Amino acid sequence: MTSIATVTGNPKPDSRTHGVAVAVADAIAAAIGPTAGPVPGGPAAAGVTRLDIDLAIRASRLFDPGDPELTRLTAEVAASDVAVFASPTYKAAYTGMLKAFLDRYGGNGLAGVVAVPVMTGGWPGHLLSVEVHLRPVLVELGAIVPARGLYVTEPELDDLGAAVGKWAQAAVPLITRSLPR
Repeated sequence: MTSIATVTGNPKPDSRTHGVAVAVADAIAAAIGPTAGPVPGGPAAAGVTRLDIDLAIRASRLFDPGDPELTRLTAEVAASDVAVFASPTYKAAYTGMLKAFLDRYGGNGLAGVVAVPVMTGGWPGHLLSVEVHLRPVLVELGAIVPARGLYVTEPELDDLGAAVGKWAQAAVPLITRSLPR
């Protein structure tokens, strides 16, 4: 059984960024196996479990190191096979909300997790933010980041399937090859 987690650090609940993260997880799940039925956040492939975390609804507790729900979610993400980390672009980097969640991990806290960095933004001028800012923190936490991150601009959100599909052609084979057998 392959587990896929999404973690979205957008201050707005049920944001477009969260929709991108779920679409990326759906593309990875589809590559693993045929659709078996619905789960929260999208379809699951046979043999795939999903965990979709929207940090906006947990924002007030992000800085409480003893919060039981966030402690459980942090552990579940660290135990997942694939984790999609998504953020809108804020000041040419990812949000403090996502950073606060990632700060809950100690050194190598994501060791063995195949991570997928995802960012959204208003224009392509911050395209490298996903590679320059988000990827390094995931690597620092011990995650395996086998493919380029996905950066989706606001105009691309109108045809999210095409944006994710184009990225998935090159990225998903690299991601699935990195999974434990």
